[in-house]
Amino acid sequence: MPPFLLSLLLLFTISVPFSSCIAVGEVITCSGIVPMKYRNDKISIADFGGVGDGKTLNTKAFREAIYRIQHLRRRGGSLLYIPPGVYLTESFNLTSHMTLYLARGAVIKATQDTWNWPLIAPLPSYGRGRERAGGRYMSFIHGDGLRDVIITGENGTIDGQGDVWWDMWRQRTLLFTRPNLVEFVNSSGIIISNVIFRNSPFWNIHPVYSSNVVIRYVTILAPLDSPNTDGIDPDSSSNVCIEDSYISTGDDLVAVKSGWDEYGIAYGRPSSGITIRRITGSSPFAGIAIGSETSGGVKNVLVENINLYNTGVGIHIKTNIGRGGFITNITVTDVHMENVRKGIRIAGDVGDHPDESFNPNALPVVNGITFKSIWGEKVQQPGSIQGLKNSPFTGICLSNINLHGEPGPRSSPWKCSDVSGSSLQVSPWPCSELTSPYQTGSCSGNF
Repeated sequence: MPPFLLSLLLLFTISVPFSSCIAVGEVITCSGIVPMKYRNDKISIADFGGVGDGKTLNTKAFREAIYRIQHLRRRGGSLLYIPPGVYLTESFNLTSHMTLYLARGAVIKATQDTWNWPLIAPLPSYGRGRERAGGRYMSFIHGDGLRDVIITGENGTIDGQGDVWWDMWRQRTLLFTRPNLVEFVNSSGIIISNVIFRNSPFWNIHPVYSSNVVIRYVTILAPLDSPNTDGIDPDSSSNVCIEDSYISTGDDLVAVKSGWDEYGIAYGRPSSGITIRRITGSSPFAGIAIGSETSGGVKNVLVENINLYNTGVGIHIKTNIGRGGFITNITVTDVHMENVRKGIRIAGDVGDHPDESFNPNALPVVNGITFKSIWGEKVQQPGSIQGLKNSPFTGICLSNINLHGEPGPRSSPWKCSDVSGSSLQVSPWPCSELTSPYQTGSCSGNF
């Protein structure tokens, strides 16, 4: 039996509700929310004329192979095997009940012919392309309205060859919003694991309006100066499990989103039930972020066991006037950061607007945010928590936090405004607005 088939037989296959966590060899994981499936039907891209020489355009082979999976509808779905080699292709759509399996040494590489790149409609919760008015370029690997899709393998690579898109952004010659590397829209039962993602034109992995998504054992890489190359952005999605991954990109490593200003408010779909666990990486922007597009609301997020280095902001919760929505029941615990410009930031003045039609009276509600067991070294500024005058941030709970600067003169103090909450065992000592736990009960259950 070929090694890739044997490895599939051994993959973990149990499923549990999202609210449950399972321990495998004493490692807690949420990945059981989506069962890993073995596909009896297997085909290779070579069967459809795929050539892995790095020069031949394989768009026809990918589209024909996926068409075959879609229309033959084998019981239990089908596996599309990508053997070692470099397979140049234009963008393509996946289909339900399929596994895209990249062998070790397999590379699916995006063409840099931007003129023929397909356009799709803007997301309704954004109202327009995120960068440019109008539509947006389709993601390199795309799925819309799908069920039961797996992208996995033996750490093969999906390479977006994004430098041509980054140059267009820098030169201000973009006609529409750049394509994501992988995007699932209105989909469920998605697994992305054991794959390397490189050089995305824009965001790397973007599940939007989706549920029951597992992203695990991935590596995501892009140059530190590559614009807007967020690692993983769950967006108006629920029951998302992000674990055991390394990310080094030019923007936020993980950013939870839910729509943009009046469009996100009207669409009204929150992100909820999201676990972000055992992530390591570096970024000139945020390690773990929520926002700034949070107009549909973000709730019930657990962030734990995070290691960050050479990062702009360790943990960044960001929103703005006109966003509306809510950010609530967020827990961040067991974080280590080193050589970070700012440890923790919660801000109500971050992010741009899609147009001039946003409502300045649509103020976000931020409350129930817990940070605990956070350690930082070489942290230039420990943190800032700055709410909005007409919508103060409440229930901000800090405990067992040590954010140390460079040896020598005392580092910059915390900065706070329009905020209330509590703190316990925090060094350097935070703002007076965050009183001791004995003076308020808002955080008594979090210490």
